[in-house]
Amino acid sequence: MALQRVLAMLQTCTAGSPLFPPTTLYNQTWLLRLLLNWYSAFNLPDHPLTFPNGARWYSDGLLPSAFLSRHTDDRLAEKRMQAAGVIGQFDVGDGDILTGLVLRRDATHLIVLDALLLDPLQSSIWRAPYFDQAARTVACIAETLRRANRYPPDMERIGFYVLAPQPQIDQGVFAEDLHRDSIKQKVKQRVSDYKNSDEYADKKEWYREWFKPTRSQIDLRAISWESLIATVAEHDPAEAAAMDGFYGRCLEFH
Repeated sequence: MALQRVLAMLQTCTAGSPLFPPTTLYNQTWLLRLLLNWYSAFNLPDHPLTFPNGARWYSDGLLPSAFLSRHTDDRLAEKRMQAAGVIGQFDVGDGDILTGLVLRRDATHLIVLDALLLDPLQSSIWRAPYFDQAARTVACIAETLRRANRYPPDMERIGFYVLAPQPQIDQGVFAEDLHRDSIKQKVKQRVSDYKNSDEYADKKEWYREWFKPTRSQIDLRAISWESLIATVAEHDPAEAAAMDGFYGRCLEFH
């Protein structure tokens, strides 16, 4: 009964008198979840959103960082990173962190997705203004691999994909952020922030042993919502039409 009431309330978002802002439903998070749900069921082997054996998806999970707090007043620390979507072989729940993601020790795939509508990538974190979302995501992927002891060359696919409207991609909004050299310099600077701390040697080792191989192997690209929906249309026209309508509402209300 409660779920039926929730559904009835959400349906008011399409009517003239919604009970809450339509963006509660029509947003990039739910658009991503709809697409991941479809791609996980159809599993197109040559697509960036493929699902290999044992893979799953999760939305809004937390990835570990190599720069977590060491003590209460750690001025260099950052929190775990919330990922819009993740595809791979992982478990959900990392100790007392209920939405923490833990890569399995036999994992072959780890794809992290950011989902955007008309916004750029997040520019920075407060404690390191230069450390943008692309650099931070690749660093967190490296740390996720380290914690699972999965050396990057042992993985079949590692990726970070920004999902966004085609016009933004055509305008090159994400090109600089996703450039490998840009990511390298920002993560290198993040490590250098620790040069006066006892952890500097450990951070340099992490950079050399885990970040550099991850950066070398990772697939970095921006993928348009339009192209994802077009692929759905090739296999499931009715579902693609519904997704396209949902996408239109997301843009309308954003």
